[in-house]
Amino acid sequence: MNDDVTQYINKTQPWQIDVCEKLRAMIGQTVPGVEEQFQYGKPHYVKNGNYAAVIAVAKSKISFMVFNAKDIPEVKGFLRAMGNGERKTVDITEGQDVDYDALAGILAKTSAAL
Repeated sequence: MNDDVTQYINKTQPWQIDVCEKLRAMIGQTVPGVEEQFQYGKPHYVKNGNYAAVIAVAKSKISFMVFNAKDIPEVKGFLRAMGNGERKTVDITEGQDVDYDALAGILAKTSAAL
């Protein structure tokens, strides 16, 4: 675990700390050999020099983004495309039930070729 990432997470709201720690654990379990790095002011998860995921905390949400997601379909109200669709993002708000298994499934597919 990267100390800068830990500090970033610990400066957020209690509900955000809980979600970020669960995302962090899910990423580590889903992507063997992933490296946790603090880049561009956010936690990035890299395997073999390629981005797998990013966690970004905002005032009222957490965004969880996966890369290499062109073949993953958008899901209205859950998973939205960023840019040309190469990246997909899930926004998590306070009190929301988070389906970590679904997120792990998406991440497993998008990181398989890394």
